[in-house]
Amino acid sequence: MRKKIKVLIVEDSLVVRELLKHIIGSDERFEVIAAVASAEECLEQLDTLRPDVISLDIRLPGMNGLDATLKIMARRPTPIVVIAAQVDDNELNIAMNALRAGALSVVEKPVGVTNAGYETMAAKICTQLAIMSQVQVVRQGIDRGLSFGSDEPPTQPPPGRAGTYSMVGIVASTGGPQALVQLLGGLGSDFPLPILLVQHITSSFLEGFVTWLSGATPFEVRIAEEDEKPVAGRVYVAPADRHLGLVHGHLAILDSPAVCNQKPSGTVLFTAMARDLGKLGIGVVLTGMGSDGADGLRLMADKGAYTIVEDASTCVVNGMPAAAAKLGGARETLPLPAIASRLRDLALGGTR
Repeated sequence: MRKKIKVLIVEDSLVVRELLKHIIGSDERFEVIAAVASAEECLEQLDTLRPDVISLDIRLPGMNGLDATLKIMARRPTPIVVIAAQVDDNELNIAMNALRAGALSVVEKPVGVTNAGYETMAAKICTQLAIMSQVQVVRQGIDRGLSFGSDEPPTQPPPGRAGTYSMVGIVASTGGPQALVQLLGGLGSDFPLPILLVQHITSSFLEGFVTWLSGATPFEVRIAEEDEKPVAGRVYVAPADRHLGLVHGHLAILDSPAVCNQKPSGTVLFTAMARDLGKLGIGVVLTGMGSDGADGLRLMADKGAYTIVEDASTCVVNGMPAAAAKLGGARETLPLPAIASRLRDLALGGTR
């Protein structure tokens, strides 16, 4: 008999707590080992219960979900799925910072069993808990300032000439928010190329993610719009449930089928960049589950673009980078702290 996944539920609302117990307990993959009303109770029982995954409410009495995430990751690293309601900007900000602090994904709070969206929401919660329970998370020191910068010296590529590259494309999934803050922060506000981004995230949290990322990095981050001309100093994020493409140097918003079970898909973005930019593009695959981006990055590499994947040593999940490297799409495999300095070298020096 397959071992069940042990779930610890942290939720202050009795109604929602009971609903989560019903949803998760009804799935034969899980065993709900406890359901508590506060982060303090969670931390008291963490070492005794030893859950495989934690369902964590973000707005709690006393210690909130962000502080709980920081303490859990410092004390006994455990996969965390944040459960959040789209109530206000403050709640979204706490949820995004929890992702930055080590939580793996964020999903919407469930609705009542009579709601038309109940089955879909319940399935999403269970899927995320099952997937994230398999992630090997690592211990992180408590840093209330949430500083994820690097002291590593920049790598030194061979000399090149400026103006060789025109645009950067990035795809990220699980672990992406914290990786993106570090990467974009390392690029600096004077980075001379526009950046196109596909981040796999629950659609209802996309706008909050974009606002949060804009405040946490030196860039203006915005949801991409049809026919925009990308400019330096901006990060253009694929819209919810739409692919992001590029046609004659202008953004294209596409409603074509999902690729690698993703919509938006990194492979769709990279394929468009390969076709539109050829050797003038730069493609980067960061941490994430699955293989999205791998086929597209290979196409970019075949066209002479510069392609980078994050090294397993810094990935929260090495699925996407490993898949891209296996296909031969990676010109370089670099730890996260080294990617920003490489991108600056490429943008400013044009290394080939």
